[in-house]
Amino acid sequence: MTGSTEDYAPHPHIGGRTAVLRALAAWRGAGSQDPTASAEPAASADASASAAPSGPDSSGIPRVALVTGGSGSGRSRLLTGFLMLCEPEFRKQLPLDEMDPSTVPPELPAPAVPAPAGLTAAQVLWLLADHFDLNATSVEGLYAELAALERPVTVVVPDVDLAGPVRTAGEPARLVRELLIPLAAIERVRLLAEVPRPLAAELAGSLPPGTVQVIDLDAPEWADPVGLVLHAQAALNPEFGAPALPFTVDPAARLALGAAIGRRAGTSPLVVQLAVNGILMAPEGFDPADESRLPSCVGEALDLHAARLGADPQTLRQMLAPLALAEGDGLPVHLWLRLASAVAEQDMGPAIADGMLLAAPFIQVEEQQAGDEDQAAEKGEAAEEGEGGRTLLRLLHPAVADEIRAGLPDVRAAQTRMAMALLEAVPAQDWSKADPYVRDHIAGHTLEAGLLPQLLTDPSLFVYADPVPLRAAVEAVPLEQLGAPARTYLRTAPLLTRTQAPALLRAALLETAFVEDGLPDFAGAVHGLGLDLPWQTLWSLPVPGVSAVTVGTLPRPEGPAAPVAVLVVPAEGAAPAEPTGEEEAAPAEEVRHSAVLVHGLVQPDALDDPAPDPAQILRPSEEERIAAPLGMSRGADYIRVWDRASQEIVAALISDTPFTGADLSPDGILLVATDRGAKALRILPEPRAAEADPAIAS
Repeated sequence: MTGSTEDYAPHPHIGGRTAVLRALAAWRGAGSQDPTASAEPAASADASASAAPSGPDSSGIPRVALVTGGSGSGRSRLLTGFLMLCEPEFRKQLPLDEMDPSTVPPELPAPAVPAPAGLTAAQVLWLLADHFDLNATSVEGLYAELAALERPVTVVVPDVDLAGPVRTAGEPARLVRELLIPLAAIERVRLLAEVPRPLAAELAGSLPPGTVQVIDLDAPEWADPVGLVLHAQAALNPEFGAPALPFTVDPAARLALGAAIGRRAGTSPLVVQLAVNGILMAPEGFDPADESRLPSCVGEALDLHAARLGADPQTLRQMLAPLALAEGDGLPVHLWLRLASAVAEQDMGPAIADGMLLAAPFIQVEEQQAGDEDQAAEKGEAAEEGEGGRTLLRLLHPAVADEIRAGLPDVRAAQTRMAMALLEAVPAQDWSKADPYVRDHIAGHTLEAGLLPQLLTDPSLFVYADPVPLRAAVEAVPLEQLGAPARTYLRTAPLLTRTQAPALLRAALLETAFVEDGLPDFAGAVHGLGLDLPWQTLWSLPVPGVSAVTVGTLPRPEGPAAPVAVLVVPAEGAAPAEPTGEEEAAPAEEVRHSAVLVHGLVQPDALDDPAPDPAQILRPSEEERIAAPLGMSRGADYIRVWDRASQEIVAALISDTPFTGADLSPDGILLVATDRGAKALRILPEPRAAEADPAIAS
């Protein structure tokens, strides 16, 4: 640390880190030197700015700052404290006049802070697009618009290590490579990111010298040993909530113990926190004069705490192992014993029943509100049994999880046992009745166990699992390892996640996708789930380039006329196509150079003549269409079918590519086409509520 801070109040959230705060305040202040930087930026089509990476600005301060360090070094807490100084309203709550002026950045508009915890790189990028009100529809377009902003912009990205809905899918590295490196290359962007050390080196190495300042909190010039001691002493103080114990109420003893804890912790605030937690939760047998019984790393914090309670350190690690392997926001408490016993391959009931004091210093408990389950039920998803919410457990810090996983003899085998226990917890293998944690995170566990491809054969899982983590897990599997239904899911998943489709709409979209991919048995299995699907897909024809479609009937010498689908398809040099009534959907030149394909509307093989004469086809009259019970409206990538009598939407079909044609027969068969082909869907007769409306706003 440099410079005296004795006459100034410390940052109330950080309590130290003066050298780092000075560097970050200078970085923030350098961005205010542009006279146009005092207003919120706006995109301009006429604005021009070089997107090439540059070195330091006129102040000599690098444009990109990276905060890094080992897990538990206090990166997140530091960045949170700095952002408090950057948010205009929050600044008013801080004692700025009492703080070191060199640690306080100038008052500027709040930076963009796209928090990536639990999100994919693509989701974080679109958060940025929303923040800056960009209009691009592609990743390339977004970067181009950012480069063309009239004013410099400041972006702060915290918690890169927490990116991704699935822990083992490698999203932090993807976030750095697909978002932060391109973002840092834009000259108009001033970037501050909190990044794990290996990824910080990769990011810095991708940019020209002088562009990046790397602040490693474990390095001597940025470490804060005095701050660690003050942290320990404050945590031991009864004025701040510590229990009254001989070594906490006696100021001299408290200061001496705090100094010893800080010395032993090296550069890790997490080790300080774990040491204090263990001592205060189980002070019996603790000798404050024996500094050797204080931890110097996370592993020692675990082992010393267990030894002080007379427990086997391995028992503590076995208790915590399911939490170290857990996904999402935490593990439901009612699954803890089942999974701990599975991972340890022995009954952990007695250890957990008698060992809450043993595990408590390393666990966070969160009460999930019942409203979260109600929202799931509104989406058509299974809610967990019970009232008043549920209790989730998670480890105090990712570094504790890292330490536990590092001590497992075989992580993949442990995940296999955990995954099998989760599968056994699904009632009658009915995913609609599965615990939300099991349903939504089984893919993450089987991914690390190497078993995910075997799981991806059940349409029920595809329908009921949260598509965001399931998609992330499936995308992490090499494509050649995926079976046909998994590939269908992978193709459909972007549509499911983009639209935030509820379970019923997921089922309907997957049903039609299975038919498109030649998997009718899987489509039938979706119908067998007992859901009130809005349609049944009759057939799909992979004919590219269909520009228009219409329904009709083909008279036959004997018997009733055959319902048919008429598709306008490319045929360079062919005679002009017979009019279909959909010509406005396709350019005139395309219609002239096209041919007509006639296909059975209900049963593809029902046509006796393989090449019927299009001139013989009878199309519904306008009167017949108006008299039909169902009507249709169409957008670029959605089609609504509505009941004329009640005006309720009974089906809403959405597509990841624009529709090139659509028609609805009087008896309720929807014929649609995209540039990939055409398909027919029988709209099922029972009216149902329009739950798909949010999905259509795409």
